[in-house]
Amino acid sequence: MTRFALTLEFDGGPFMGLQRQDHGPSVQQAVEEAAFRVTGEDVRMHAAGRTDSGVHALGMVAHIDVEKPFDPFRLMEALNYHLKPDPVAVLACAVKPDDWHARFSCIGRAYEYRIVNRRAPLTLDKGRAWAVTRPLDAEAMHAAAQSLVGRHDFTTFRSVHCQSQSPEKTLDRLDVSRQGDNVIVRAEARSFLHHQVRSMVGTLALVGLGQWRVEQVAEALHARDRSALGLNAPPDGLYFVRAVYPDETVTKAEAAGRWG
Repeated sequence: MTRFALTLEFDGGPFMGLQRQDHGPSVQQAVEEAAFRVTGEDVRMHAAGRTDSGVHALGMVAHIDVEKPFDPFRLMEALNYHLKPDPVAVLACAVKPDDWHARFSCIGRAYEYRIVNRRAPLTLDKGRAWAVTRPLDAEAMHAAAQSLVGRHDFTTFRSVHCQSQSPEKTLDRLDVSRQGDNVIVRAEARSFLHHQVRSMVGTLALVGLGQWRVEQVAEALHARDRSALGLNAPPDGLYFVRAVYPDETVTKAEAAGRWG
């Protein structure tokens, strides 16, 4: 039995989420079915994250165990062939030790949220960004975001359906920047609560629109109450960017260069 790590890129639009669902297609199902066609084996995919319906990935890491011997490059090529026409691609494939796990060995996760801030409707970015037509103050959003960095009880920014045992998380980075019409929010942590990134982005957008004071984000955090949440951003603009593992830890300087 060989454990293969897969780096996946996918458009989450057509899927009900990454994990298998009883009520619709999933990324996991697409990869597992492609793996069956390649290997003839019933394999199970484990991933570093559990993205919701409509959420995308630029570098989701997952693993599968295969009994038959395969060259990693050949396995990647075969999986990509059999994944068509689903919008999922295997960007990299590598052999890992048996005790390595895509989810449990992961020590860091990075997300990016893309807002297109303009009056004109989306064309090329439709379904892949959140369109906000009124002007956003990205500097005010960034200032407000800093009150969320660090270890906190994120109950306010946690879905009522979240299965995490504790609402406490340590947020390592939450930056907001503008690039032309694009407002980009970058978040990094060891792990996140269900809907945490979307909840933080939606609330920061209220600051950017001038509907909330910068200080209100900290007040909402300290309320530890979901009803204090300002807004939950739609899934369209959310991307899982990268999973970090002990043997490939990325420094903050490297991350800044890699993620912009």
